[in-house]
Amino acid sequence: MSPLSYLRYLAYALFALGLINLRYQTGASDLFLKTVVISGTGVIIFALTYLNFGKALFAKSFGRTITWIIGIAAIIFAIIN
Repeated sequence: MSPLSYLRYLAYALFALGLINLRYQTGASDLFLKTVVISGTGVIIFALTYLNFGKALFAKSFGRTITWIIGIAAIIFAIIN
């Protein structure tokens, strides 16, 4: 499996966590902002896996590492909030 596939799985997970967050925290303050941070990160990563710019970024180890760090930080943010 290519490294892009794993990043797509990360993006799917972030998008799903954002939707779950939206559903289960209905009525919480700043809910929309939290959901956009979580789901938006997933959508951006997913889009980058299909764009030529993103593919070039993810071809480098540095780009993949930074993306994984951002993705894991968003997952931790989703779990904590």
